This record gives sequence, structure tokens and C-alpha cells, in this order.
Amino acid sequence: MFFISHRGNTLGPNPEDENKIEYVEETLKNFDVEIDVWYYKNNYYLGHDEPLYKVNNKFLKNKRFWIHCKNLECFYKLSELDVNYFWHEKDKIIITSKGFFWNYPGTILSKKSICVMPEINNTKKINCMGICSDYIQDYYDRYNNI
Repeated sequence: MFFISHRGNTLGPNPEDENKIEYVEETLKNFDVEIDVWYYKNNYYLGHDEPLYKVNNKFLKNKRFWIHCKNLECFYKLSELDVNYFWHEKDKIIITSKGFFWNYPGTILSKKSICVMPEINNTKKINCMGICSDYIQDYYDRYNNI
């Protein structure tokens, strides 16, 4: 199972540090990370609501990233790189560039699904390919202490 930190969070939301390069790199030591990426003025940036932290192609090529494209330009530009990326707005499910199902909270899961933010709907039974959460350390501990 993939255990994916949402924006670098492991023990709960931390809006002050989410998507910051150092925060994400620290989390990568233990977990995959979903990051928010923008393409703006010929550069990539991390940031949820706006492009904030400039990064390069080498940074984005980390195999443990699940890249959430925040603007359409980013989606098209990332198609030139061998990375796992996706775009969504309020879709119930999308397919990432690597063929995983990225499921909106509360949707029915398949074996190829990534269950996103199960805590939102208090999802108890999670039978899928992975989990993406702000509380990923809790899920990791729960699934590895069975």
C-alpha cells in the first residue's frame, strides 16, 4: 500500500508549512508526498492557492511524488516529464499519468484507488492501492500494526 502525505503533512493539517520544500523533503524520508504544483512564467512552483516556492525538473522527478497540477499549463508541461501527475477540480475520480485512480473523499474504491482524505468521511474499511491524508502517520501505524 502507498502511504501518501498530503502536502507534506503527517500528523494533521499544517497550513503554514504545507508544500514548503524543506517540509516536503523531510516527509519524503518516510512517505510518498502529494504536492501542489503550478507552472508560471516558464517555471514550476509549489503552493496550494498560488505559486510560492520555485522548484526545478530534477526536484519534480522524485518517484515518490504525486503531483497535483494547480493550473492547466502545469498539466500540459508535466506531460513532457516522466512523473506521476494529475489534474482535478471536483471530479469523483481521475486517473493519474501513471494509471492510478485518485478518488475524491467518500467515493467507492477499487484495488487501483488512492483513498484521498478518508478522515473527511470517517472511512473505516480502506481496501485499495493507497491512502493520501494529512494524518498519514496514523494510517501507516494502523496498517503496519495489524
